[in-house]
Amino acid sequence: MTSPTHGDHVWHSRLEHVPANAVTGDTGQTSGMSRFEAISGKTVGSRKIWMGQTHVGPETNSGDHHHGEAETAIYVVSGHPSFVFADGDEEIRIDAGPGDYIFVPPYVPHREENPSPDEEAVVVIGRSTQEGIVVNLPDLWSTEGIPADAGSCDGQEGQ
Repeated sequence: MTSPTHGDHVWHSRLEHVPANAVTGDTGQTSGMSRFEAISGKTVGSRKIWMGQTHVGPETNSGDHHHGEAETAIYVVSGHPSFVFADGDEEIRIDAGPGDYIFVPPYVPHREENPSPDEEAVVVIGRSTQEGIVVNLPDLWSTEGIPADAGSCDGQEGQ
């Protein structure tokens, strides 16, 4: 019996294991939070995704930032973080808890907040790029690092 032929034999690649104690803080950071990289081009040779976790201490806010071209998926592991973004002249707040998911479209300025006086907020993050893109901003209305042709989800140009 002959073995099947599969293009470049990707099915013979190996799985990569990143133990909890091997995640690294050697990734883009934003004030008020700690990002830890687990799965990336740098750590395991991924080509299309980035995955890691973020910790926001009690009564702490991250700085305003966006993640460039990356779509970002967030899963709340523990704590009760809030996610803040701009809608027109208003700040909109999404309060989340364990088991909740948040989707952040490309180039959308936002920040994480942890209003708890005594509980750290921990989230797992997945991105559609192999590296953790982080563009720190002076405020939620900044257009820094946003290409002129990057439209928002509702089809309007820019942010």
